[in-house]
Amino acid sequence: MVTNHNKIEKYKPKNHIRMVTASSLFDGHDATINIIRRIIQSTGAEVIHLGHNRSVQEIVDCAVCEDVQAIAITSYQGGHVEFFKHMLDLLRKRNCAHIKVFGGGGGVILPDEIKELHEYGVSRIYSPDDGRVMGLQGMINNMLESVDVPTGKNNKATIKGLQSTEDKVNNVARLISAAENYPEEVKDFLTEVSSVAKDQSTPVIGITGTGGSGKSSLVDELVRRFLADSEDKTIAIISVDPSKRKTGGALLGDRIRMNSINNSRIYMRSLATRQSNLALSKYVSDAVNIVKTVGYDLVILETSGIGQSDTEIVDHCDVSMYVMTPEYGAATQLEKIDMLDFSDIIALNKFDKRGSLDALGDVKKQYQRNHSLWDDDIDSMPIYGTIASHFNDPGVNELYHALMNIVKKKTGEDFSSTIEHPDEISEKIFIIPPNRTRYLSEISDTVRNYNNWVEEQSDLVQKLYNLKCSEEILDDVNSKVTLKQKYDEIELELDGFNKKIIENWEGKKKLYKDDYYSFKVRDKEIKIATHTESLSHLQIPKISLPSYKAWGDILRWNLKENVPGEFPYAAGVFPFKREGEDPTRMFAGEGGPERTNKRFHYVSLGLPAKRLSTAFDSVTLYGEDPDRRPDIYGKIGNSGVSISCLDDLKKLYSGFNLADSMTSVSITINGPAPMMVGYYFNGAIDQQCELYIKENNLEDEIEKKIVAIYKKKGTKRPMYQGYLPEGNNGLGLMLLGVTGDLVLPEDVYDRIKADTLCIIRGTVQADILKEDQAQNTCIFSTDFSLKVMGDIQEYFIQHNIRNYYSVSISGYHIAEAGANPITQLALTLANGFTYVEYYVSRGMDINKFAPHLSFFFSNGLDPEYSVLGRVARLIWAKAMKLKYKANDRSQKLKYHIQTSGRSLHAQEIDFNDIRTTLQALYAIYDNCNSLHTNAYDEAITTPTEESVRRAMAIQMIINHELGLAKNQNPLQGAFIIEELTDLVEEAVMAEFDRITERGGVLGAMETMYQRSKIQEESMYYEMLKLSGELPIMGVNTFISSKGSPTILPGEIIRATTEEKEYQISMLQELHKTQEENVEVVLNNLKECAASNGNVFEMMMEATKICSIGQITHALFEVGGQYRRNM
Repeated sequence: MVTNHNKIEKYKPKNHIRMVTASSLFDGHDATINIIRRIIQSTGAEVIHLGHNRSVQEIVDCAVCEDVQAIAITSYQGGHVEFFKHMLDLLRKRNCAHIKVFGGGGGVILPDEIKELHEYGVSRIYSPDDGRVMGLQGMINNMLESVDVPTGKNNKATIKGLQSTEDKVNNVARLISAAENYPEEVKDFLTEVSSVAKDQSTPVIGITGTGGSGKSSLVDELVRRFLADSEDKTIAIISVDPSKRKTGGALLGDRIRMNSINNSRIYMRSLATRQSNLALSKYVSDAVNIVKTVGYDLVILETSGIGQSDTEIVDHCDVSMYVMTPEYGAATQLEKIDMLDFSDIIALNKFDKRGSLDALGDVKKQYQRNHSLWDDDIDSMPIYGTIASHFNDPGVNELYHALMNIVKKKTGEDFSSTIEHPDEISEKIFIIPPNRTRYLSEISDTVRNYNNWVEEQSDLVQKLYNLKCSEEILDDVNSKVTLKQKYDEIELELDGFNKKIIENWEGKKKLYKDDYYSFKVRDKEIKIATHTESLSHLQIPKISLPSYKAWGDILRWNLKENVPGEFPYAAGVFPFKREGEDPTRMFAGEGGPERTNKRFHYVSLGLPAKRLSTAFDSVTLYGEDPDRRPDIYGKIGNSGVSISCLDDLKKLYSGFNLADSMTSVSITINGPAPMMVGYYFNGAIDQQCELYIKENNLEDEIEKKIVAIYKKKGTKRPMYQGYLPEGNNGLGLMLLGVTGDLVLPEDVYDRIKADTLCIIRGTVQADILKEDQAQNTCIFSTDFSLKVMGDIQEYFIQHNIRNYYSVSISGYHIAEAGANPITQLALTLANGFTYVEYYVSRGMDINKFAPHLSFFFSNGLDPEYSVLGRVARLIWAKAMKLKYKANDRSQKLKYHIQTSGRSLHAQEIDFNDIRTTLQALYAIYDNCNSLHTNAYDEAITTPTEESVRRAMAIQMIINHELGLAKNQNPLQGAFIIEELTDLVEEAVMAEFDRITERGGVLGAMETMYQRSKIQEESMYYEMLKLSGELPIMGVNTFISSKGSPTILPGEIIRATTEEKEYQISMLQELHKTQEENVEVVLNNLKECAASNGNVFEMMMEATKICSIGQITHALFEVGGQYRRNM
């Protein structure tokens, strides 16, 4: 049995322990490290939390500056051996080998790799087996006890040493630790430092403000502008956060919000107050004096959140800035804020909040009163509205100018700014208009009103049925007349549509008893057999209708359930399943594009439909190019396929006709989704250009053109590496290294492009909201990402792209981060309706974009998963029809299921197939449109060919061998399914109302409501699992005689050195080939983004010649980088 986590006592540190926590580079699994850092913190350590996707360089720089005892890293995305070794190498190079390194990665880090890393110098990699034996708290105790040593003792710093460039950061960091931990030891030297610091003219800007006002984000934006203004000026940032009185731990959380500090010109140190009820540490003066003595050009001192009466910052700085928000309450509250008396400049941040302009006026008046500036213009008061969360916010620009002017005025130091002075104030660019923030509660009301109406109408028609039955059995004429009068009176209240349902019921039943059922899809008539024959020669109905006689039951069933393909689509959105195309997804992603292409052809060989699902390596998922830097190099082609340019994509899907109606490709990517869609569309277009070339016998002519292009450039033409697998006819490879528009006449290319875009099938994930709420591969600011998503949809409408989903709104990652099934469903649907509201606000016709929205859910074994899809269809259909007045096609929610990754355990991995089979049964019975069954070994390695075949076989056996699955609505008519449907639907409605109370999806995200909820549910699950209260066979129950240890995979899937080297060298050749054109194309892309044009229109051109990393970094300049949060 596992250790009960709740019974383990917390270790009590003897020294002040400081630790850096982070997820490894290109790793978005930030929920785990967030939980870990919370426990570390509650055990009494001071935690500098960096969040997800952190390079080795960033982590080591932070650890050195902060003079920590240890670094704790989670790594789930592969490349861990190179990552941890590179970290140790850099620490040793920086003379910081004493900093211990800890890590964990579930079953992904194999026992042999753990041994190798321990031998190299990693202090401990914790495995799932460690977790079972020790528990979460036990692992934290073990880690903290091993690093419980003092820092700063026996410091030998000298003024000369501090001011020398050699090992400067180490000297500064260790002296600050000495000042904090052993002040008496360095008392005399600190006096000397103070004396030197007094002679320095370095300005100190003190920034203070209320908790949650956005101080860290604002500091980051000011620092970014300062760095852009000069090439050699340096900054030291001293940031203070409060210590917890109860535990002594502290969350030093300012670094996570800052993108600009990863720069050699910046030194940052986080301090804990180590005292209660104070905004500053008593060692702040020492820290400021130390960095001034070193010779930094500017010092920024940021306090923890303060109350109304705190002004301590003023005593430690030359220029003070107070940061507040418009949400301070009544204007009279301003009279109580002491900093309005003492601050030199005030930032009214989060200026997008309601009432901001009024608040700006009130604060200016209060400042004028406090300073008796009666003769000065009210608009000259140094109060500035800012939105630090917005990239290149004009209000922050104005604040920065004013701040630099005050610094010059008060200290004489001139930091002249070249940043353009704005002539407008900060203004919120609304994704959801303010008057539409109640959209989720409106949907809840719509659904509830419909359900109430159904009950009322059903009760009404049941009365009519009762009267009709009574009339039939009565002989008395007068009684019959009375009943008939009552019948006619009640019938007036019955909806005419519902009357027709009753009248047509027998005819409807007959449609499903006839041999064939005919229906139309986009004006095309389809005839489908209504029965299948069993081996016993019984006719098994594909659709079973209830044998109800009572009108109330019939009406209620039709309005709440109905047959598949009819509103409200409880049992499915199509009358029958598509024949000749199972919902099976062929999943692949490993190594270079050639290896994954071979896997795709292997798993789809002989199957009529090619439904390819692509997993990308983490380098690609974060929009970066392959590189030889160790922390990148280790991840190339691991846990997914490496795709960095158009040629990679052409090779990846070569031999599959992307414009064929039987080909559908799912692209599982989010942050760089616009780039990957551009690559995909251009790849599909070039395939059709290739077919045109062959049809017109132009091969020789085109080959000469391509040879001439590369001869002129003097670079190597990309090639498919290795042999073509069985089933690959080479389609897509003729135009490697070029695009169709370079070798075909413009009118021919344009026609092929237009025709191709109309018919390609597939989907891209692209759902940036769930990324920001759960597992995280956001790379651009959320607002910019949403804007580009809208641009893509607009492009789809303009180019008549009908069969491709512009976004796959995903609950899978919400569930994988720890959410329960109801939270997964509620948050996912809420995100879907947010896209609807956003696209409608941009003027798009709902019937032109709603069919392009698909959904992606995780499955599991909880009872709610049996109805998850049907509840999603019901809510979507009711909202679309009744609230948004959308047509039938828009009302149909199509969804993909992937069986749960959380239920894949590293122990007894053979049991995983049993769980996956049961989940697949849920999904198929619920009529999902697409299904990906996870391979049993995914908990410990990239799936092997053998495990992928087993995973696909699970659903193929259900679809083709399980007799009951021949019926396509097996869930209908089950009492538990009906009750669960009602329970889950109402639970989702209740969650919608809670999100509305927080300002809708985007308002709730500002306070991290969704993220917090997901992590709380994750912790609840983990605690039950660890305690054994939630039995999981082979993990905490039914343990084998060997103790059910983590299983070693029979085959380990890793990218080869040859694949990595080719990906890098091929990319270098691309950069050389296109170096003349890239700058022009990227400038066009940036100008388009800056002028609010359609970014995807330009993206289609950029993806022809640019690598994914080039595009990512270009868009950072105009869209802003994603700002991490807790």
